[in-house]
Amino acid sequence: GDRKGLLYSVETLFLDRKGKEMEEVDPSFVSSLFLQPPPPQQPQEMEEESEEEEEEEEKCESEKWVKHYCSKHRMLFVGEGDFSFSLCLARGFGSASNMVATSLDNQENLARKYSNGNENVRELEERGCVVLYGVDATQMSHHFFLKTQRFDRIVYNFPHVGFLYPEASYCQIQLNKRLVKGFLKNAKVLLRDKGEIHVTHKEGDPYDKWELVKKAQKIGLVLHESVPFFKGDYPGYDNKRAHGNLSDAPFRMGNCTTFKFRLHN
Repeated sequence: GDRKGLLYSVETLFLDRKGKEMEEVDPSFVSSLFLQPPPPQQPQEMEEESEEEEEEEEKCESEKWVKHYCSKHRMLFVGEGDFSFSLCLARGFGSASNMVATSLDNQENLARKYSNGNENVRELEERGCVVLYGVDATQMSHHFFLKTQRFDRIVYNFPHVGFLYPEASYCQIQLNKRLVKGFLKNAKVLLRDKGEIHVTHKEGDPYDKWELVKKAQKIGLVLHESVPFFKGDYPGYDNKRAHGNLSDAPFRMGNCTTFKFRLHN
């Protein structure tokens, strides 16, 4: 039971089966087998933290942002005109697999109205975007494909019914208000719990009379934030009149704002 006896017992491990000594064993070596502490082990918490840091780094590396929009967002674009806005983001992300882009026009009208329409659509689809034609913003929650989807961002830039009356006339304003209200009601159905509906809108008269924020509040949305919109933040985006003989021409933007709405909790 003493230390000497223990060393002797261990030394016998170095003898062959006939009891002959295979080689001379230094007792200090045998002693060191018992004196050396076991190798240190990393605490489990440190390992878990390291894994979390690696996952966070991978997430940051894989995420790409263009202004308010992230490559990780599931995104729906409404009333896309020549599809240059959604294409701008697709190029910024390097992919459009997270995107659905829609237009009220059919494919034939798109080609007739916009010089770059079909070309933009072709590139979007090559990058993985789902492109849908004939989508009415005021009925889209009933669309056979869209009704099965939910989105983190739903974007409608410069909603407008077309130039049916003078822009500042009562009838024109009422028609545009109806369009905005119908869009917001349908977008609300397709929005994920923590998602946002973005409407970019011109400032000043008569556009303030559309009462965009008030319409949103009435249907259960809250204004999360409003930020200035600058076309230069979106390289390649072409704002279009979209209606009439000058549908492919740009319109004067002036001061514009992007309104971000969320569900009322």
